[in-house]
Amino acid sequence: VQLQASGGGLVQAGGSLRLSCAASGRSVRTISNNAMGWFRQAPGKEREFVASISWRGTYISYADSVKGRLTISRDNAKNTVYLNMSGLETEDTAVYYCAAARDSVGSTDPSGYDYWGQGTQVTVSS
Repeated sequence: VQLQASGGGLVQAGGSLRLSCAASGRSVRTISNNAMGWFRQAPGKEREFVASISWRGTYISYADSVKGRLTISRDNAKNTVYLNMSGLETEDTAVYYCAAARDSVGSTDPSGYDYWGQGTQVTVSS
């Protein structure tokens, strides 16, 4: 399974971006019923949880730091998960990674994810 993240870029504080993560590969059906998540890693910091969504979209979880500003969604027909980002702050600057969870509900712990995308850079300027 390959996860391809895209949509990152440079944006001013207060601006918006939409990240996408497309799953592909011969084994893509193995994650079609799995939760998906977004994590991020800023320079010099550990990777941190951003958001997760269960395979039906029933269970959604956000990090406190992004609640009300970032929205996770998924389109199972397209094997794609999205992260809509608005009200961006300089503290949101990081490489954003999408990941496929080991189960259908999702987790805030990176160890609960088996497949990872390559990351997309988001830079928020003041």
